Amino acid sequence: MLKRMIGHTYLKAAGWKVTGERPPIHSYVIIAAPHTSNWDMPFMLAFAFIFDIPVRWMGKHTLFKPPFGSFFRRLGGMPIVRHRAGGVVGQMVEQFRENDSLVLMVPAEGTRGHVEYWKSGFYHIAREAGVPVVLSYLDFAKKEGGIGPAIEITGDFSADMDKIREFYAGMQGFKPENVGAIRLREEDIDEVLAHDASDPEEIDRLASNL
Repeated sequence: MLKRMIGHTYLKAAGWKVTGERPPIHSYVIIAAPHTSNWDMPFMLAFAFIFDIPVRWMGKHTLFKPPFGSFFRRLGGMPIVRHRAGGVVGQMVEQFRENDSLVLMVPAEGTRGHVEYWKSGFYHIAREAGVPVVLSYLDFAKKEGGIGPAIEITGDFSADMDKIREFYAGMQGFKPENVGAIRLREEDIDEVLAHDASDPEEIDRLASNL
């Protein structure tokens, strides 16, 4: 109750409108876009408070050592070891399998700056864990944000990303110049395989950048 009041107070003072509803599911990956500034964090937290969504987030394991480790865990942090077998995706899939209720927030763009591609970790985690991807957003042009649809991940990169692109079309981040293309590198690989499977060098080049 207190968190909801804090969230409503913050957004009302900022002149923002809240849209959408809390997803009627217990486990999913949630992405927030566009992500272009440090200002995104307080707004995302305010919306999480309003919808009473206990979001979790990934952080390098060294971040959770004393004296601040317990503090970051209370804020929803989940330690990951990048060099562990299975990688980040494998560790998060394991967390979903071990927990009946888990909401993992992933910054799909991976950075606040302009990017040519989204990071595909959110997609692979959701697909391997068998959970949907819920779309949340911050549109600074309209001063509006909230929760959008849940997308079932099928493995058809282009078809799934078309749904995501349609939802986020025209939305503006705090720094519009930092909004990048909503596209995965895997989509380029699919196109190469479909149109020129005889070019292994091009396939290797694209795969090396995933």
